Amino acid sequence: MNESERGSALVDFLLVSVLVTALVLGVVQLALTLHVRTVLVDAAAEGARYAALHESSLAAGQDRTAQLIGTTLPDDYASDITAETGSIDGVDLVEVHVRAPIPVLGLFGPSGVIAVTGRAVAE
Repeated sequence: MNESERGSALVDFLLVSVLVTALVLGVVQLALTLHVRTVLVDAAAEGARYAALHESSLAAGQDRTAQLIGTTLPDDYASDITAETGSIDGVDLVEVHVRAPIPVLGLFGPSGVIAVTGRAVAE
């Protein structure tokens, strides 16, 4: 090793480790975003099924959706939940809509908004 190259391995390691760390954090953030989306979709669908039961109401479906979201995510993810009845091709449906922040920097920090809908056939 020449005297002029002394310490270059340390610099190479530092530069590569910064890039690898950024890549790993990006993959973890993508996985977190997909997890949040999956939880919201599942909770909205379950809330719609709950509201579609024979002796149930739209408010019960909203409460069930908020309860399911609250078991996994912070409470502010369950702050904008609406439910309504609708019809497609003569079939009565219950729809539960959830609007929640998309995590951009962990579960906190700046965020966008994701909107998901769960549907179930009304009994």
